Amino acid sequence: MRQIPLGARGTSTLRVQPEHLADRFKDAILPQVLATPVMILIMENAALNAIRPFLDAGESAVGTAVDVQHSAATPVGREVCASAEVVNVEGKRVDFNVSASDGIEEIGSGTHQRIVIDLRSFNERLAKKRLP
Repeated sequence: MRQIPLGARGTSTLRVQPEHLADRFKDAILPQVLATPVMILIMENAALNAIRPFLDAGESAVGTAVDVQHSAATPVGREVCASAEVVNVEGKRVDFNVSASDGIEEIGSGTHQRIVIDLRSFNERLAKKRLP
């Protein structure tokens, strides 16, 4: 891993489809709006995109903490764009400010944390947890 600079930014976008809606994830009677877990997914992808240029071959980063507020509803068809900015780096831990907008208004914001991992050793540890 190369040094990740404070202020590094990344984005991720997603056009909201029926499979992204809250009524599919939780209760079928909910309004047809973007589900919070999908908003968080877009934010996490933006964070990964912010640091991807600084990762070495065989490295990635996994999410370890999320603290966000989902403040506005987004219907099917809108494009959601999330952005992430690196605000702290301590060893392999990277902290981000994240936000998301649906082109009309901000729909969520908060913080996110990722840890840079070596994929080979991560997969070796994971294999030990698999059932026989």
